[in-house]
Amino acid sequence: MTCPLLYRFRAIDRLPEAPSPAAARGTVVHAVLERLFDLPAVDRSPERALALLAPEWERLVAEEPELLGLFTDDTDGSALATWMAEASALIEAYFTLEDPTRLEPADRELHVECELPSGLRLKGYVDRLDAAPDGALRIVDYKTGRAPREQFEAKALFQMKFYALVLWRTRGVVPALLQLMYLGDKEILRYRPDEADLNATERKIEALWTAIRRATETGEFKANPGPLCAWCDHQALCPAFGGTPPELPRPREVAELPLV
Repeated sequence: MTCPLLYRFRAIDRLPEAPSPAAARGTVVHAVLERLFDLPAVDRSPERALALLAPEWERLVAEEPELLGLFTDDTDGSALATWMAEASALIEAYFTLEDPTRLEPADRELHVECELPSGLRLKGYVDRLDAAPDGALRIVDYKTGRAPREQFEAKALFQMKFYALVLWRTRGVVPALLQLMYLGDKEILRYRPDEADLNATERKIEALWTAIRRATETGEFKANPGPLCAWCDHQALCPAFGGTPPELPRPREVAELPLV
C-alpha cells in the first residue's frame, strides 16, 4: 500500500537492505519486553528490564553479525553508548504506560495463521496476546516510534486488524481490544473492532492480493514517491530518482509471496 515498487524489491527481487540503528533498536527493545514476562511478576521492574538489554543485544549480534557494521567507525564507543541509552529510554517509557506486575499474557510472539475462504493464507506474529477471565482477547503491539497523527491512525491499525481477522477466523472470537503502545512518545492507541471491521479488512486484503497477482503477471509495480523515500535503500534503481529496476525475476508461485 505504501509503494508497490518497494514491495517488489523486497518480496520478489529480495534485494538486500542495509541494517539500520532504528530497526536494530526496535528488535532489541521488543526482545527485552518479551523476556520481561519470563520473570516472576514481582521482579518485573525497570531495573530488571534494563539489565536484559545488553544480553539481548549480544544475542542479536550473534544471530546477525552484520549488525556490528552499524558501529564500525565508533572508535570511542560513544555511538553505541548513545544507541543503548536510547533503547534504555524506550524500555523505561514502557513502564509509564502499564504495570507488567499485574499482567500474565496468554501468549508472546504468537504465530497466527489462517486460510480465507478464497484460499489465501494469512500469517503473522503478534507481540502479545492478553486473555481476560471471561475469554475476551486483547492484541498488543509495541512500537518504538511515535504515535501517528489522527489522520494516519487507520493506516497504523491495519496491521492490528489483520491480526484480529486471523484470530477471529481461527478462534471464532472477535478480539475485544487492539492496543498499539508507542514508546517513542508514551502514547497508546486503542481500538475496539467488530465483525463489520474485520469483514472489511478481509475484503481489503483480498483486493491487495488481487493487485499483487495482477502486478506479477504484468510486471507493473509502480513507484509511489513520498517522504519515506529518504530512508529507502533502493533509490538508485527507482524510476522516480532516475534509476532503472532490474528485470523482473520469473515469479515464484504467487501463493508463496508475502503480503507485506
